Amino acid sequence: MTAYIIRRFLYAIPILIGVNLITFLLFFVVNSPDDMARMHLGQKRVTQEAIQAWKQEHGYDKPLLYNREVGGIAGLTDTIFFEKSVRLFAFQFGSSDAGRDIGYDISQRMWPSLAIAVPVLLVGLAFNISFALFIVFFRATYIDFGSVVLLVAMLSISSLFYIIGGQFILGKVFHLVPISGYDTGLQAWKFLILPVIVGVIGGIGAGTRWYRTLFLEEIAKDYVRTAQAKGLDERLVLFRHVLRNALIPILTGVVVVLPLLFMGSLITESFFGIPGLGSYTIDAISNQDFAIVRSMVFLGAVLYILGLILTDISYTLVDPRVRLQ
Repeated sequence: MTAYIIRRFLYAIPILIGVNLITFLLFFVVNSPDDMARMHLGQKRVTQEAIQAWKQEHGYDKPLLYNREVGGIAGLTDTIFFEKSVRLFAFQFGSSDAGRDIGYDISQRMWPSLAIAVPVLLVGLAFNISFALFIVFFRATYIDFGSVVLLVAMLSISSLFYIIGGQFILGKVFHLVPISGYDTGLQAWKFLILPVIVGVIGGIGAGTRWYRTLFLEEIAKDYVRTAQAKGLDERLVLFRHVLRNALIPILTGVVVVLPLLFMGSLITESFFGIPGLGSYTIDAISNQDFAIVRSMVFLGAVLYILGLILTDISYTLVDPRVRLQ
């Protein structure tokens, strides 16, 4: 099992290097530092002096890959590639184009993102699995047909509809919760209720329909028919056999999103005014803060790869056959 995990980590290294190189090419080759300066200055006619001053202020005045003026090892380290890309592997995000410490901002903003994402994941997982088992229990009936129609309808509706509808009904009509905003400490709960409710409801269509498909595929297998032929109660078959043997695809969907919980939700945090990493990324794009965007792209890649590794490790715990591979 140890060798299996080591191989998975080794596989992740070239993937992460590739993501870093592609990000560097997009930000510094396709979009040169001069283009960044013109976009950031936001002027129709920008002088070369202003461009050079902006590049020096933000550390974009160095050569891209090799500094011939310095030479040697320093010629490789005194470059944009080393300062802006290589240091990301040590999670040294540096400063934003506005002068703020990106690492500090991430450490502060990840908690509001987790405060929304974790309850949405746990409550949504429990509800979707329970609802899917309920539908499968009444499979091939009008309850099954009506539930599928409802799920497809919910799946077809944009998440913006749930956000705006929740703000209007719970915030404007009944005045139960604030429409937007955030507070620190225990007072934050009243600002988190509405985003969590909207997040859970918005995920019912896709989540429940997927789990229903998994359970229906599992319930058609021979071992389930054998259990039913022995006279076992249908509810016992669903929970003891079907649910247990469907854990691998469920883990695939759950474990892989665990690291991505830190990244927050771009749309939800922006609409509800939550100061998380999602709104942090949106604000960086709006303000053309390229340093933050690069850092969030790299961090997202790291967390996604970590999620895939955790998924592979969880397979070894659920299915012993994977340990032999």
